[in-house]
Amino acid sequence: MTRSILIATSNAGKLRDFAGAAAPHGIAVAAIPGFASLPPVVEDGATFEANARKKAEAYSHAVAGQLVLADDSGLEIDALNGAPGVHSARYAAPDLQNKEPHLADENTDDEANNARVLRELSAVPAGKRTARFVCVLAAARDGITLATFRGTAEGVILSAPRGHNGFGYDPLFYFPQIGKTFAELSAEEKSRYSHRGAAFRAFLDWCDQTL
Repeated sequence: MTRSILIATSNAGKLRDFAGAAAPHGIAVAAIPGFASLPPVVEDGATFEANARKKAEAYSHAVAGQLVLADDSGLEIDALNGAPGVHSARYAAPDLQNKEPHLADENTDDEANNARVLRELSAVPAGKRTARFVCVLAAARDGITLATFRGTAEGVILSAPRGHNGFGYDPLFYFPQIGKTFAELSAEEKSRYSHRGAAFRAFLDWCDQTL
């Protein structure tokens, strides 16, 4: 029997990543119906987990009885003291909106976010450009978080983007383990190696044991 989960996102890239990993477990993945029309959740948490829990709990009220999965993820660059961190999706706000990321009205586009990162790392040598992607998933039903799952991927920030398959900071994030950026990975490779894939595998193991 196929089980189903609803993802609190309208990001086609995330939905594609989740669906590919879930299929072998007999789990169908879909976006929350009418997600774009739901009131947005203010992501003002100090950590990825806080934001993931807040989103999962809030959006699960819109689909009573359904299991809702929400994520918060981002890039932590060591030379920038962990930035962009929880502000990864809005990092270019000072360039585009004249606001600091935590005060931004909406997310800023990938190209602008990447441009700010490259500018801030322009004087940082290759050996000091270490970084990691972090993803925390929260599973909730009827406003209550049931469990959270964390995944990371360690890499290096390049001086120019490579690849066209990813989104966000994927073109800049070089993964030494296989010699590619995340934007050069196939869907199967990304599911296997990415931070989101690691967190989602932990979620799928939990599903297999509890659902």
